[in-house]
Amino acid sequence: WTSKRQTLIALSTTEAEYIALSTTLRKVIAIKNLMDELRDRGFPIQPTVPKITCKVFEDNKSCIEIATNHKTRPRTKHLSVRLHHFRSHVVNKTVSIEHISTKEQVADIFTKPLPKIQFEKLRNKLMNWTTPRRREGV
Repeated sequence: WTSKRQTLIALSTTEAEYIALSTTLRKVIAIKNLMDELRDRGFPIQPTVPKITCKVFEDNKSCIEIATNHKTRPRTKHLSVRLHHFRSHVVNKTVSIEHISTKEQVADIFTKPLPKIQFEKLRNKLMNWTTPRRREGV
């Protein structure tokens, strides 16, 4: 995996979030399709459920509204058609987009400077630690 700047210019935070969601789901859908194809060819993919689904957490409600509601609005009509590639997966329920509070968004640990308490909370959640971990001798 790599990190790189967005190649599109966003006019709002909602649009920036939508571009990031679209970019992420492009990669997720490719992996999901690969897993479906491997399972169809007889490879033992766990779990052996009939359908592989993906749940995405987004902290921007406007972005979720654009992704799940397919109406064109004056403020979103300029969005490129190539950003809407994942909508059929949302309709088919192979991808679900759910709201999460900004304070609970684990991805923020990688993208924002956070206060120490918030950083430790998200780190513990990311690492699946039930109690705060402290280094010895600190």
